[in-house]
Amino acid sequence: MKTILFRADSSSTIGTGHIMRDLVLVKQYSESKIIFATQDLKGNLTSKILESGYEVKSLDSNDVNELMELVEKLSVDMVIVDHYGIDYIFEKTLKEKTDVQLMVLDDTYEKHYCDILLNHNIYADEERYRGLVPEGCELRCGAKFTLLREEFYTAKADKKNLSTSFKNIFLAMGGADSANLNISILEVLKNFPNLHTHVVTTTANQYLEELKEYIAQSSNATLHVNSNVLAQLMAESHLAIVTPSVTLNEVYFMELPFVAIQTAANQSEMLKFLEKKNFPVIKNFEKKILLQNIKKFIKRQSIELINFTELTNDEKLMVLEWRNHPEVRRWMFTQEPIEKENHLSYIDSLETRSDRVYFLVKKEGDPIGVIDFTAIDLKKEQADIGLYANLNVKGVGSDLMHTIIEYGFEELHVKRLISEVYKENTKAIALYERFEFKKIDKKENVIVLELKNENR
Repeated sequence: MKTILFRADSSSTIGTGHIMRDLVLVKQYSESKIIFATQDLKGNLTSKILESGYEVKSLDSNDVNELMELVEKLSVDMVIVDHYGIDYIFEKTLKEKTDVQLMVLDDTYEKHYCDILLNHNIYADEERYRGLVPEGCELRCGAKFTLLREEFYTAKADKKNLSTSFKNIFLAMGGADSANLNISILEVLKNFPNLHTHVVTTTANQYLEELKEYIAQSSNATLHVNSNVLAQLMAESHLAIVTPSVTLNEVYFMELPFVAIQTAANQSEMLKFLEKKNFPVIKNFEKKILLQNIKKFIKRQSIELINFTELTNDEKLMVLEWRNHPEVRRWMFTQEPIEKENHLSYIDSLETRSDRVYFLVKKEGDPIGVIDFTAIDLKKEQADIGLYANLNVKGVGSDLMHTIIEYGFEELHVKRLISEVYKENTKAIALYERFEFKKIDKKENVIVLELKNENR
Protein backbone atom coordinates (compact mmCIF):
# COMPACT_ATOMS: atom_id res chain seq x y z
CA MET A 1 0.00 0.00 0.00
CA LYS A 2 1.28 3.45 -0.94
CA THR A 3 1.97 5.82 1.96
CA ILE A 4 1.13 9.49 1.34
CA LEU A 5 2.11 12.30 3.71
CA PHE A 6 0.21 15.61 3.60
CA ARG A 7 2.23 18.58 4.84
CA ALA A 8 -0.07 21.45 5.78
CA ASP A 9 -0.82 23.73 8.72
CA SER A 10 -3.82 25.61 10.08
CA SER A 11 -4.24 28.25 12.76
CA SER A 12 -6.07 31.40 13.73
CA THR A 13 -3.63 33.42 11.60
CA ILE A 14 -2.91 30.99 8.74
CA GLY A 15 -6.56 30.08 8.38
CA THR A 16 -8.22 26.74 7.70
CA GLY A 17 -8.42 26.60 3.91
CA HIS A 18 -5.36 24.42 3.34
CA ILE A 19 -6.51 21.64 5.62
CA MET A 20 -10.10 21.80 4.38
CA ARG A 21 -9.13 21.39 0.74
CA ASP A 22 -6.62 18.67 1.61
CA LEU A 23 -9.44 16.73 3.23
CA VAL A 24 -11.15 16.83 -0.15
CA LEU A 25 -8.02 15.95 -2.13
CA VAL A 26 -7.30 12.98 0.13
CA LYS A 27 -10.47 11.27 -1.15
CA GLN A 28 -8.66 10.72 -4.45
CA TYR A 29 -6.21 8.42 -2.66
CA SER A 30 -8.61 6.07 -0.89
CA GLU A 31 -6.39 3.04 -1.57
CA SER A 32 -3.37 4.62 0.17
CA LYS A 33 -2.29 5.02 3.76
CA ILE A 34 -2.73 8.70 4.62
CA ILE A 35 -0.80 10.65 7.25
CA PHE A 36 -0.90 14.38 7.97
CA ALA A 37 2.18 16.22 9.28
CA THR A 38 1.24 19.48 10.99
CA GLN A 39 2.51 21.95 13.55
CA ASP A 40 0.52 22.33 16.76
CA LEU A 41 -0.46 25.96 16.22
CA LYS A 42 -3.15 27.91 18.05
CA GLY A 43 -6.56 27.46 16.44
CA ASN A 44 -5.53 24.43 14.36
CA LEU A 45 -7.84 21.88 12.74
CA THR A 46 -6.07 18.76 13.99
CA SER A 47 -9.30 17.52 15.55
CA LYS A 48 -11.01 17.81 12.15
CA ILE A 49 -8.30 15.65 10.55
CA LEU A 50 -8.62 13.02 13.30
CA GLU A 51 -12.43 13.04 13.05
CA SER A 52 -12.02 12.34 9.33
CA GLY A 53 -10.13 9.18 10.21
CA TYR A 54 -6.55 10.16 9.38
CA GLU A 55 -3.37 9.86 11.41
CA VAL A 56 -1.60 13.07 12.46
CA LYS A 57 2.10 13.50 13.17
CA SER A 58 3.02 16.66 15.06
CA LEU A 59 6.01 18.73 13.90
CA ASP A 60 8.03 21.06 16.10
CA SER A 61 8.93 23.35 13.21
CA ASN A 62 8.68 23.96 9.49
CA ASP A 63 12.23 22.70 8.98
CA VAL A 64 13.08 20.53 5.99
CA ASN A 65 15.35 18.27 8.04
CA GLU A 66 12.58 17.43 10.49
CA LEU A 67 10.25 16.61 7.60
CA MET A 68 12.88 14.46 5.87
CA GLU A 69 13.40 12.46 9.07
CA LEU A 70 9.66 11.81 9.23
CA VAL A 71 9.54 10.78 5.57
CA GLU A 72 12.34 8.26 6.08
CA LYS A 73 10.89 6.95 9.35
CA LEU A 74 7.43 6.37 7.85
CA SER A 75 8.72 5.05 4.50
CA VAL A 76 6.64 7.66 2.69
CA ASP A 77 6.15 7.21 -1.06
CA MET A 78 4.56 10.56 -1.84
CA VAL A 79 4.49 13.95 -0.10
CA ILE A 80 1.72 16.45 -0.84
CA VAL A 81 2.71 19.96 0.18
CA ASP A 82 0.04 22.60 0.77
CA HIS A 83 1.94 25.35 2.58
CA TYR A 84 2.90 28.93 1.70
CA GLY A 85 5.94 28.63 3.99
CA ILE A 86 7.52 25.87 1.89
CA ASP A 87 9.42 27.16 -1.13
CA TYR A 88 11.41 25.92 -4.13
CA ILE A 89 14.64 25.35 -2.17
CA PHE A 90 12.79 23.41 0.56
CA GLU A 91 11.06 21.26 -2.08
CA LYS A 92 14.28 20.64 -4.05
CA THR A 93 16.11 19.56 -0.91
CA LEU A 94 13.27 17.24 0.11
CA LYS A 95 12.99 15.72 -3.37
CA GLU A 96 16.73 15.17 -3.93
CA LYS A 97 17.44 13.79 -0.44
CA THR A 98 14.44 11.42 -0.18
CA ASP A 99 13.45 10.78 -3.82
CA VAL A 100 9.76 10.82 -2.86
CA GLN A 101 7.13 11.71 -5.41
CA LEU A 102 6.30 15.34 -4.68
CA MET A 103 3.01 17.10 -5.33
CA VAL A 104 2.57 20.79 -4.52
CA LEU A 105 -0.58 22.89 -4.25
CA ASP A 106 -0.10 26.47 -5.43
CA ASP A 107 -2.39 29.50 -5.66
CA THR A 108 -0.04 32.33 -6.63
CA TYR A 109 2.17 31.17 -9.52
CA GLU A 110 5.32 30.58 -7.48
CA LYS A 111 8.41 28.64 -8.55
CA HIS A 112 8.26 24.98 -7.45
CA TYR A 113 10.34 21.81 -7.61
CA CYS A 114 7.82 19.00 -7.88
CA ASP A 115 6.48 16.12 -9.96
CA ILE A 116 2.87 17.31 -9.89
CA LEU A 117 1.57 20.85 -9.44
CA LEU A 118 -2.07 21.44 -8.58
CA ASN A 119 -3.71 24.85 -8.80
CA HIS A 120 -7.38 23.97 -8.43
CA ASN A 121 -8.68 27.53 -8.51
CA ILE A 122 -11.08 28.68 -11.21
CA TYR A 123 -8.56 31.29 -12.38
CA ALA A 124 -5.60 28.90 -12.77
CA ASP A 125 -3.71 29.06 -16.08
CA GLU A 126 -1.13 26.34 -16.71
CA GLU A 127 0.70 28.49 -19.28
CA ARG A 128 1.85 30.76 -16.45
CA TYR A 129 3.78 27.87 -14.90
CA ARG A 130 6.07 27.44 -17.91
CA GLY A 131 9.58 28.02 -16.57
CA LEU A 132 8.39 27.85 -12.95
CA VAL A 133 8.39 24.04 -12.65
CA PRO A 134 10.76 21.32 -13.89
CA GLU A 135 10.31 19.87 -17.37
CA GLY A 136 8.04 16.87 -17.13
CA CYS A 137 6.10 18.26 -14.18
CA GLU A 138 2.42 17.35 -14.51
CA LEU A 139 0.25 20.48 -14.36
CA ARG A 140 -3.28 20.23 -13.02
CA CYS A 141 -4.84 23.66 -13.37
CA GLY A 142 -8.27 25.23 -13.46
CA ALA A 143 -11.91 24.52 -12.79
CA LYS A 144 -11.81 20.87 -13.90
CA PHE A 145 -9.47 20.20 -10.97
CA THR A 146 -11.37 22.27 -8.38
CA LEU A 147 -11.55 20.44 -5.07
CA LEU A 148 -15.20 20.13 -4.08
CA ARG A 149 -16.78 17.95 -1.44
CA GLU A 150 -19.50 15.56 -2.61
CA GLU A 151 -22.11 17.65 -0.79
CA PHE A 152 -21.69 20.41 -3.38
CA TYR A 153 -22.48 18.13 -6.31
CA THR A 154 -25.54 16.83 -4.45
CA ALA A 155 -26.76 20.28 -3.40
CA LYS A 156 -26.38 21.69 -6.90
CA ALA A 157 -28.25 18.77 -8.44
CA ASP A 158 -31.08 19.19 -5.92
CA LYS A 159 -31.08 22.99 -6.00
CA LYS A 160 -34.55 24.48 -6.29
CA ASN A 161 -35.52 27.82 -7.77
CA LEU A 162 -35.45 30.38 -4.98
CA SER A 163 -38.18 32.89 -4.35
CA THR A 164 -37.60 36.12 -6.26
CA SER A 165 -37.98 37.85 -2.91
CA PHE A 166 -34.40 38.50 -1.79
CA LYS A 167 -33.99 36.98 1.68
CA ASN A 168 -30.87 34.95 2.51
CA ILE A 169 -27.20 35.94 2.62
CA PHE A 170 -24.30 33.51 2.95
CA LEU A 171 -21.42 35.19 4.81
CA ALA A 172 -17.99 33.53 5.06
CA MET A 173 -14.88 35.57 5.81
CA GLY A 174 -12.71 32.47 6.13
CA GLY A 175 -12.58 29.91 8.89
CA ALA A 176 -10.31 32.18 10.94
CA ASP A 177 -11.69 35.58 9.83
CA SER A 178 -8.17 36.94 10.29
CA ALA A 179 -9.30 40.43 9.21
CA ASN A 180 -12.11 40.39 11.80
CA LEU A 181 -14.75 41.56 9.31
CA ASN A 182 -17.81 39.49 10.18
CA ILE A 183 -19.29 41.96 12.66
CA SER A 184 -18.52 44.97 10.46
CA ILE A 185 -20.35 43.29 7.59
CA LEU A 186 -23.30 42.41 9.82
CA GLU A 187 -23.47 46.09 10.78
CA VAL A 188 -23.91 46.94 7.09
CA LEU A 189 -26.58 44.27 6.70
CA LYS A 190 -28.62 45.84 9.52
CA ASN A 191 -29.68 48.35 6.87
CA PHE A 192 -31.76 45.55 5.32
CA PRO A 193 -34.11 44.25 8.04
CA ASN A 194 -35.80 41.78 5.69
CA LEU A 195 -32.56 39.88 5.05
CA HIS A 196 -31.35 36.90 7.06
CA THR A 197 -27.63 36.19 7.18
CA HIS A 198 -26.03 32.78 7.66
CA VAL A 199 -22.58 33.43 9.13
CA VAL A 200 -20.12 30.59 8.59
CA THR A 201 -16.90 30.25 10.61
CA THR A 202 -14.85 27.74 12.60
CA THR A 203 -13.35 27.31 16.05
CA ALA A 204 -10.09 28.66 14.56
CA ASN A 205 -11.68 32.12 14.63
CA GLN A 206 -10.01 34.03 17.46
CA TYR A 207 -12.96 36.46 17.48
CA LEU A 208 -15.54 33.69 17.85
CA GLU A 209 -16.81 34.59 21.33
CA GLU A 210 -17.29 38.21 20.34
CA LEU A 211 -19.15 37.07 17.22
CA LYS A 212 -21.37 34.73 19.25
CA GLU A 213 -22.34 37.58 21.59
CA TYR A 214 -23.16 39.88 18.68
CA ILE A 215 -25.31 37.33 16.84
CA ALA A 216 -27.10 36.33 20.06
CA GLN A 217 -28.58 39.84 20.08
CA SER A 218 -29.65 39.68 16.43
CA SER A 219 -32.85 38.20 15.05
CA ASN A 220 -31.56 38.39 11.48
CA ALA A 221 -28.46 36.21 11.68
CA THR A 222 -27.61 32.58 12.37
CA LEU A 223 -24.12 31.42 13.29
CA HIS A 224 -22.74 28.16 11.88
CA VAL A 225 -19.50 26.92 13.48
CA ASN A 226 -17.61 24.01 11.89
CA SER A 227 -20.67 23.37 9.75
CA ASN A 228 -20.93 20.37 7.43
CA VAL A 229 -23.93 21.77 5.50
CA LEU A 230 -22.24 24.65 3.69
CA ALA A 231 -23.42 23.48 0.27
CA GLN A 232 -27.02 23.42 1.42
CA LEU A 233 -26.70 26.90 2.94
CA MET A 234 -25.35 28.18 -0.39
CA ALA A 235 -28.18 26.48 -2.30
CA GLU A 236 -30.71 28.30 -0.12
CA SER A 237 -29.02 31.73 -0.34
CA HIS A 238 -29.57 34.57 -2.78
CA LEU A 239 -26.18 36.26 -2.33
CA ALA A 240 -22.80 35.32 -0.87
CA ILE A 241 -20.33 37.68 0.76
CA VAL A 242 -17.02 35.83 0.80
CA THR A 243 -13.26 36.17 0.49
CA PRO A 244 -11.71 35.42 -2.93
CA SER A 245 -10.30 32.15 -1.60
CA VAL A 246 -11.17 28.44 -1.58
CA THR A 247 -14.78 29.25 -0.66
CA LEU A 248 -15.14 31.33 -3.82
CA ASN A 249 -14.47 28.20 -5.90
CA GLU A 250 -17.44 26.58 -4.16
CA VAL A 251 -19.69 29.63 -4.54
CA TYR A 252 -18.79 29.84 -8.24
CA PHE A 253 -19.63 26.16 -8.74
CA MET A 254 -22.99 26.65 -7.02
CA GLU A 255 -23.73 29.58 -9.38
CA LEU A 256 -24.47 31.80 -6.40
CA PRO A 257 -24.16 35.58 -6.97
CA PHE A 258 -21.49 37.05 -4.71
CA VAL A 259 -19.47 40.01 -3.52
CA ALA A 260 -15.80 39.13 -2.90
CA ILE A 261 -13.81 41.01 -0.24
CA GLN A 262 -10.04 40.64 -0.28
CA THR A 263 -8.50 40.06 3.16
CA ALA A 264 -5.05 38.66 2.28
CA ALA A 265 -2.31 39.17 -0.31
CA ASN A 266 -2.50 35.54 -1.47
CA GLN A 267 -6.02 36.23 -2.78
CA SER A 268 -4.76 38.66 -5.42
CA GLU A 269 -4.78 36.22 -8.35
CA MET A 270 -8.41 35.27 -7.73
CA LEU A 271 -9.26 38.95 -7.36
CA LYS A 272 -7.65 39.80 -10.73
CA PHE A 273 -9.63 37.00 -12.38
CA LEU A 274 -12.90 38.25 -10.87
CA GLU A 275 -12.21 41.85 -11.87
CA LYS A 276 -11.48 40.79 -15.44
CA LYS A 277 -14.81 38.96 -15.49
CA ASN A 278 -16.55 42.06 -14.08
CA PHE A 279 -17.64 40.36 -10.85
CA PRO A 280 -18.19 42.65 -7.84
CA VAL A 281 -15.04 42.82 -5.71
CA ILE A 282 -13.84 44.98 -2.83
CA LYS A 283 -10.05 45.27 -2.51
CA ASN A 284 -10.06 47.23 0.73
CA PHE A 285 -13.14 46.78 2.89
CA GLU A 286 -15.30 49.84 3.38
CA LYS A 287 -18.82 49.69 4.76
CA LYS A 288 -20.18 52.19 2.24
CA ILE A 289 -18.83 50.22 -0.73
CA LEU A 290 -20.40 46.99 0.52
CA LEU A 291 -23.66 48.85 1.13
CA GLN A 292 -23.64 50.11 -2.47
CA ASN A 293 -23.00 46.59 -3.80
CA ILE A 294 -25.89 45.10 -1.83
CA LYS A 295 -28.28 47.87 -2.89
CA LYS A 296 -27.23 47.29 -6.48
CA PHE A 297 -27.86 43.56 -6.19
CA ILE A 298 -31.29 44.05 -4.60
CA LYS A 299 -32.30 46.42 -7.36
CA ARG A 300 -31.13 43.92 -9.97
CA GLN A 301 -33.20 41.18 -8.33
CA SER A 302 -36.41 43.03 -9.11
CA ILE A 303 -35.52 43.25 -12.82
CA GLU A 304 -36.21 40.43 -15.29
CA LEU A 305 -34.93 40.35 -18.87
CA ILE A 306 -36.82 38.33 -21.48
CA ASN A 307 -35.06 37.84 -24.80
CA PHE A 308 -37.29 38.79 -27.74
CA THR A 309 -36.82 35.27 -29.10
CA GLU A 310 -38.56 33.93 -25.99
CA LEU A 311 -41.55 36.30 -25.93
CA THR A 312 -45.08 34.98 -26.00
CA ASN A 313 -47.22 36.05 -28.94
CA ASP A 314 -49.09 38.54 -26.73
CA GLU A 315 -45.79 40.04 -25.55
CA LYS A 316 -44.58 40.39 -29.15
CA LEU A 317 -47.74 42.33 -30.01
CA MET A 318 -47.43 44.41 -26.85
CA VAL A 319 -43.91 45.65 -27.68
CA LEU A 320 -45.02 46.32 -31.27
CA GLU A 321 -47.78 48.55 -29.90
CA TRP A 322 -45.24 50.41 -27.74
CA ARG A 323 -42.79 50.75 -30.64
CA ASN A 324 -45.49 52.12 -32.95
CA HIS A 325 -46.78 54.70 -30.46
CA PRO A 326 -46.28 58.18 -31.98
CA GLU A 327 -44.34 59.38 -28.89
CA VAL A 328 -41.88 56.51 -29.28
CA ARG A 329 -41.39 56.24 -33.04
CA ARG A 330 -40.91 60.00 -33.43
CA TRP A 331 -37.45 59.50 -31.89
CA MET A 332 -36.60 56.41 -33.97
CA PHE A 333 -34.56 56.48 -37.19
CA THR A 334 -37.37 54.43 -38.77
CA GLN A 335 -40.38 56.58 -37.99
CA GLU A 336 -43.03 54.81 -40.06
CA PRO A 337 -45.25 52.32 -38.16
CA ILE A 338 -43.87 48.77 -38.36
CA GLU A 339 -46.18 46.16 -39.88
CA LYS A 340 -47.04 43.14 -37.74
CA GLU A 341 -45.59 40.67 -40.26
CA ASN A 342 -42.31 42.57 -40.48
CA HIS A 343 -42.13 42.81 -36.69
CA LEU A 344 -42.64 39.07 -36.19
CA SER A 345 -40.26 38.22 -39.01
CA TYR A 346 -37.54 40.42 -37.50
CA ILE A 347 -37.93 38.74 -34.11
CA ASP A 348 -37.58 35.33 -35.80
CA SER A 349 -34.38 36.52 -37.49
CA LEU A 350 -32.82 37.28 -34.09
CA GLU A 351 -32.51 33.53 -33.46
CA THR A 352 -29.51 33.43 -35.78
CA ARG A 353 -28.01 36.86 -35.12
CA SER A 354 -24.99 37.24 -32.84
CA ASP A 355 -24.54 40.95 -33.51
CA ARG A 356 -27.74 42.07 -31.80
CA VAL A 357 -30.08 41.20 -28.95
CA TYR A 358 -33.36 42.71 -27.72
CA PHE A 359 -34.99 42.34 -24.30
CA LEU A 360 -38.38 43.01 -22.80
CA VAL A 361 -37.69 44.39 -19.32
CA LYS A 362 -39.97 43.59 -16.40
CA LYS A 363 -39.81 45.09 -12.93
CA GLU A 364 -41.41 43.05 -10.16
CA GLY A 365 -43.29 41.19 -12.87
CA ASP A 366 -44.63 44.24 -14.69
CA PRO A 367 -43.38 45.11 -18.23
CA ILE A 368 -41.67 48.51 -18.19
CA GLY A 369 -39.87 48.76 -21.53
CA VAL A 370 -37.41 47.44 -24.07
CA ILE A 371 -33.62 47.59 -24.27
CA ASP A 372 -31.52 46.54 -27.24
CA PHE A 373 -27.90 46.00 -28.22
CA THR A 374 -26.99 46.21 -31.91
CA ALA A 375 -23.72 46.29 -33.86
CA ILE A 376 -22.23 44.13 -31.11
CA ASP A 377 -18.51 43.81 -31.85
CA LEU A 378 -16.71 41.68 -29.29
CA LYS A 379 -13.33 42.23 -30.96
CA LYS A 380 -13.67 45.99 -30.61
CA GLU A 381 -15.48 45.41 -27.29
CA GLN A 382 -18.32 47.77 -28.10
CA ALA A 383 -22.05 47.83 -28.89
CA ASP A 384 -24.73 50.30 -29.90
CA ILE A 385 -27.66 50.57 -27.53
CA GLY A 386 -31.25 51.73 -27.51
CA LEU A 387 -34.29 51.73 -25.26
CA TYR A 388 -37.90 52.72 -25.08
CA ALA A 389 -40.39 52.64 -22.24
CA ASN A 390 -43.91 51.40 -21.72
CA LEU A 391 -45.64 54.78 -21.78
CA ASN A 392 -48.28 53.51 -19.36
CA VAL A 393 -45.62 53.34 -16.64
CA LYS A 394 -43.92 56.50 -15.40
CA GLY A 395 -40.38 57.03 -14.13
CA VAL A 396 -38.73 53.88 -15.52
CA GLY A 397 -36.01 55.53 -17.60
CA SER A 398 -33.41 55.09 -14.86
CA ASP A 399 -34.34 51.43 -14.40
CA LEU A 400 -33.93 50.78 -18.11
CA MET A 401 -30.62 52.65 -18.23
CA HIS A 402 -29.25 50.83 -15.16
CA THR A 403 -30.20 47.54 -16.78
CA ILE A 404 -28.69 48.30 -20.17
CA ILE A 405 -25.39 49.42 -18.58
CA GLU A 406 -25.10 46.38 -16.32
CA TYR A 407 -25.94 43.92 -19.08
CA GLY A 408 -23.59 45.56 -21.55
CA PHE A 409 -20.58 45.62 -19.27
CA GLU A 410 -21.22 42.58 -17.09
CA GLU A 411 -22.82 40.13 -19.51
CA LEU A 412 -21.61 41.16 -22.96
CA HIS A 413 -18.27 42.25 -21.43
CA VAL A 414 -17.90 45.18 -23.83
CA LYS A 415 -15.93 48.25 -22.81
CA ARG A 416 -17.90 50.89 -24.75
CA LEU A 417 -21.63 51.53 -25.13
CA ILE A 418 -22.66 53.93 -27.90
CA SER A 419 -25.99 55.63 -28.56
CA GLU A 420 -27.16 57.97 -31.27
CA VAL A 421 -29.91 60.41 -30.22
CA TYR A 422 -31.76 63.18 -32.03
CA LYS A 423 -30.47 66.49 -30.64
CA GLU A 424 -34.08 67.62 -30.11
CA ASN A 425 -34.64 64.64 -27.77
CA THR A 426 -33.46 66.59 -24.74
CA LYS A 427 -35.05 64.22 -22.19
CA ALA A 428 -33.12 61.26 -23.58
CA ILE A 429 -29.86 63.23 -23.72
CA ALA A 430 -30.33 64.34 -20.10
CA LEU A 431 -30.89 60.69 -19.06
CA TYR A 432 -27.73 59.54 -20.83
CA GLU A 433 -25.67 62.35 -19.33
CA ARG A 434 -26.99 61.54 -15.86
CA PHE A 435 -25.40 58.14 -16.32
CA GLU A 436 -22.03 59.64 -17.36
CA PHE A 437 -22.41 59.22 -21.13
CA LYS A 438 -20.25 61.74 -22.98
CA LYS A 439 -20.90 63.44 -26.34
CA ILE A 440 -18.26 62.26 -28.80
CA ASP A 441 -19.65 63.24 -32.20
CA LYS A 442 -22.42 65.00 -34.13
CA LYS A 443 -24.11 63.87 -37.35
CA GLU A 444 -26.41 66.53 -38.79
CA ASN A 445 -29.30 66.45 -36.27
CA VAL A 446 -27.95 63.47 -34.29
CA ILE A 447 -25.67 63.44 -31.25
CA VAL A 448 -23.42 60.41 -30.59
CA LEU A 449 -22.92 59.54 -26.92
CA GLU A 450 -20.54 57.05 -25.37
CA LEU A 451 -20.06 55.41 -21.98
CA LYS A 452 -16.81 53.61 -21.19
CA ASN A 453 -16.79 50.90 -18.56
CA GLU A 454 -14.13 52.65 -16.47
CA ASN A 455 -16.22 55.84 -16.35
CA ARG A 456 -19.53 54.43 -15.21
